[in-house]
Amino acid sequence: MTSTFPDISINTDRLVLRPFELADIPELTDMMNDELVTAWTPVPHPYTAADAREWITRIAPAERTSGRGIVFAVTEFLTQRLVGIAHLRNTDWRCLASEIAYVTAPWARGEGYASESVLAVTGWLFRDQKFERLELRTPADNTAAQQVAQKVGCISEGVLRNAWIARAQTEDGSWTDIRTDLIIWSLLPEDLEGGLGELAGELGYAGFAEWG
Repeated sequence: MTSTFPDISINTDRLVLRPFELADIPELTDMMNDELVTAWTPVPHPYTAADAREWITRIAPAERTSGRGIVFAVTEFLTQRLVGIAHLRNTDWRCLASEIAYVTAPWARGEGYASESVLAVTGWLFRDQKFERLELRTPADNTAAQQVAQKVGCISEGVLRNAWIARAQTEDGSWTDIRTDLIIWSLLPEDLEGGLGELAGELGYAGFAEWG
């Protein structure tokens, strides 16, 4: 029998990670049309409101109900603006291992939100769900994603050669597929020696102990 994650929200001092809602369609559409999102993710381009509706009503909920993972809409606590996405996927319930992917809206970059959301999900996954491994894969040229992995304490395990298809913009403004390597990172519960609260403090925000 397939295991599934509970349908929950996670709160930090600055963020609320919750299920997507239909009201998120406009902000999600804008975010997913950003050039960096187009370059480093396989989302449709251009990304339409119909794509956003499909994600919110069918694709994201099916990740949880199928047992593959869980999708969170990451929002600012004070403004309720959509900051990004945190997505647990490729979950192995026997090994208690999962992979995390994330997207951050252009306006929210540089605020530490990606690190904060990854750590919030990590804390819930290790403490509440008793998982033993979290994996993160970053394209070799995506230095911003690699910095997030390093900030949250991930250990680099190696390279999957030629394992990802990114996109590059051509002179005429169109996009073309390019192959690239993937760097594999991981977190285990014992890697967080100082505790999640201490690591959060080092990154400039307080703890994140509320989920339900």
